[in-house]
Amino acid sequence: MVLNGVFWRTRSGSPWRDLPPQYGHWKTVYNRHRRWSGDGTWVGILDELRCDADARQGVGWTVGVDSGVVRAHQHAAGARHVPPVDIPAEVVWPVEVDTGGRVESQGIG
Repeated sequence: MVLNGVFWRTRSGSPWRDLPPQYGHWKTVYNRHRRWSGDGTWVGILDELRCDADARQGVGWTVGVDSGVVRAHQHAAGARHVPPVDIPAEVVWPVEVDTGGRVESQGIG
């Protein structure tokens, strides 16, 4: 129920308070999502899913994302200047990898 609530909110881009009641109380879903984002649970889940995809599709599989799919919510205009104290700063602001301006393509064309 909570996972579906997180997925619904991510898919819709709605504020947490607009979460439909069938997913549970919005604050519970928000707290679980925030805690799992901070402690690496979501990263572990994604790694396991990618592992299965690599086994089935080979290492050259890709994911296509564009601005038509992923958008910032209207309330996302203001950015936090100080990381939250209960989540490590490297989780909130990951270290960027310098690609030297190159865009890599694999298996396209």
